[in-house]
Amino acid sequence: MADCLVTGGAGFIGSNLVRGLLSRGRSVKVLDNFSTGRRENLEEIKDRVDVQVGDLRDDDALFNAMLGVRYVFHVGALPSVVRSVEDPQTTHDVNVTGTLKLLLAAREAGVERVVLSSSSSVYGDTPELPKREDMLPNPLSPYALSKLTGEHYLRIFHDLYGLRTYSLRYFNVFGPRQDPASHYAAVIPLFVAALKRDAAPVIYGDGEQTRDFTYVDDVVAGNLCCMDAPDEAAGGVFNLAWGYRTSVNELAAKIAALMGKDIRPVHQDPRPGDVRDSQADSTRAREQLGWAANVPFEDGLRRTVEWFLDQPAP
Repeated sequence: MADCLVTGGAGFIGSNLVRGLLSRGRSVKVLDNFSTGRRENLEEIKDRVDVQVGDLRDDDALFNAMLGVRYVFHVGALPSVVRSVEDPQTTHDVNVTGTLKLLLAAREAGVERVVLSSSSSVYGDTPELPKREDMLPNPLSPYALSKLTGEHYLRIFHDLYGLRTYSLRYFNVFGPRQDPASHYAAVIPLFVAALKRDAAPVIYGDGEQTRDFTYVDDVVAGNLCCMDAPDEAAGGVFNLAWGYRTSVNELAAKIAALMGKDIRPVHQDPRPGDVRDSQADSTRAREQLGWAANVPFEDGLRRTVEWFLDQPAP
């Protein structure tokens, strides 16, 4: 019987987290409805993982997934700011109602700890940098609001019911197994995929917007820290990020250089809901969770590009 549950475990971050848990000798269940997750992300470890097909909005699926579990890593969500602008109702149903249902199931099952994958998007476009957890959130999209609501639900379940919860705000996570095929894909796999077929990457806006790109192994490490974090940290919110800013124009140039391509990006209109600049202060995670980012951006980017180049053409 597995002692760890990863919702969304067939997705990009979830599948990397599953591997991190297995490397620590943990037994793992995955709950995923495969709406955005991919079975191939778990292919070489499928015999070591209990994969259950189910939806976060399905009470029976959650009940069955929680049986015997001590730690829940709630990565499952409907991702993408753009998708949430197009369809706010479904984003709310999956990310808000699904999170509440998960917390209810975890409380009923006697789960010890729940860790939420939240997002830097909750900060919105406030001009102050770096972003700190004590700043007033200002979500600009239904996706950002859904993540902020999830954080509040975790805090309330800690305060009212004694469930130890930890909300981790990720900043532009990247790395292997990130899906470049979706219309809503993140910028790094989109850039790599375009250059791989000798097409010009698309940049929305002038490209001077900045992001705090964080390698997925560091995000996995932050989740693992929550298993051993002191009880005093429970109910808290924590930034997980490398701590530096890179413009999208710089990013495109770095990827082109790594791939040996001389192709200039094309620019299109900015997208609604996107923030201009993002950078994190992760002091709280370091002091309370014992976490620190260990993979410099350039190293992570090189590893990521090499991984994508090794993949067969779809």
